[in-house]
Amino acid sequence: MSLVGRERTSGFVAPFAAIEVELSTHDVAGRVVAGFGAEGFRLEGWYDGGRRLAGVDLTDPAGHTSHHRSRRHGRPPTPPDALGVMLTGRQVTVLTRHDDVWTARGKVELDHDVDPATLSPEVGWQPRQRDQASPVAHWRSGASGQLGVRDVHVVTHADGTPYERDGLLFLALTHAGPGFFGTGRCGVWAFDPTTFAVEHRSDLWFRREGVVRGDHATHLVRDGDRWLVATSTWATFDHAPEAQRRVGITLAITDADLLEGEHVLDSAPVSLPDHALPPPVVGTWDPHLARIEGHWHLAFVAARKFFDFYPALARAAEPGRLEGWRLLGAATDRRATEGTLLARVDGDWRVLASDGPQGRRGQRRRFPVFDLDLAEVGALEADHPTNLPWPSVVELADGSALMLTFDGTTYAGELPGYGTHGDFVVLRASPPTGRTESSAGASDLTPTDDRQDRP
Repeated sequence: MSLVGRERTSGFVAPFAAIEVELSTHDVAGRVVAGFGAEGFRLEGWYDGGRRLAGVDLTDPAGHTSHHRSRRHGRPPTPPDALGVMLTGRQVTVLTRHDDVWTARGKVELDHDVDPATLSPEVGWQPRQRDQASPVAHWRSGASGQLGVRDVHVVTHADGTPYERDGLLFLALTHAGPGFFGTGRCGVWAFDPTTFAVEHRSDLWFRREGVVRGDHATHLVRDGDRWLVATSTWATFDHAPEAQRRVGITLAITDADLLEGEHVLDSAPVSLPDHALPPPVVGTWDPHLARIEGHWHLAFVAARKFFDFYPALARAAEPGRLEGWRLLGAATDRRATEGTLLARVDGDWRVLASDGPQGRRGQRRRFPVFDLDLAEVGALEADHPTNLPWPSVVELADGSALMLTFDGTTYAGELPGYGTHGDFVVLRASPPTGRTESSAGASDLTPTDDRQDRP
């Protein structure tokens, strides 16, 4: 868990930024303030040691300030070691840290998008008395990091095999923020299949309708000299009125090296054959691409309502084209199944997915396997962690296999609500039985956390 990801003090490319302020003493008599200037606005989180209270202040260009604090969560039980502020899309959150645990103390939703190019991190000290020394030991800022991680997809070639570089595999992960889906975004991590070590490598942002978003639930595909990036438009889900909420799938194409650095990708909507699905269809997400016998196939999830959803599969009409999608099948008997991906199982192409705990009887907490008509033909024998873990299976050279997934472990306390999950989980299958057993424990993907190396 890290509030600050890629460190920087200027040059932000997305409205996802964070500040961590280390305090030199618990005896904070005045007020420590941290936040961002942006287009004449000030977005500030603060901790008042005299009242042992944290909150958020928003000031508009005209100088009008609104004050926001949580009556239930705004008062830390013990003086904090650090103050943190996160801007994640349109949400500003103030957090405090004690014994290496960050807890959200207040949050507020903005009514406008923030121009990231104008973001300027600021830290200040407002003493009670003139001669009081500042308790700020040091601070750092940068693009927002992650609380938990989820939506684990292995980066693949067009034929579905994992993309490898210098003996490492790569994963596209959703970086959870301190709130619902609009606070998440996409990051790419290197994964060592021998040691299970993970390392953050790049950040991906998606420009839609001229605005840079934190879309996520993403699949990266290497197709010759280019990258295909299919993602889900969750970034704007939180902000729309409930009756107008929609989620779709977009596609970006680039020849940039997406495994290093920070990238803003121009993404375009994918026109899926929603008309071939039983109405209504209010959303589609969790895209996964593979080229099968020359035709691109796209596995995805379709929703009747939020949240009642099932897996589906489409095929491009013409070889090599990423358009003209036709429905091959949909498992419409499901109501809580997602995490779709295409994989070869015993030489045959299959669609793998995850049955959540809210599914119908016999369709809960399991990993169903479908043929390309979306008829169930079996299930993976694997432990099913909490939440809706995705079945990203990787076969190793020694004949064993790993499933790289996640669970529902939450972070930052009760205030953020659903969306701060989860832990990165590795399951391992041995060659003799093929049965997958939990073996690696979990990691919060902090590179210095020794849990990432647990055998």
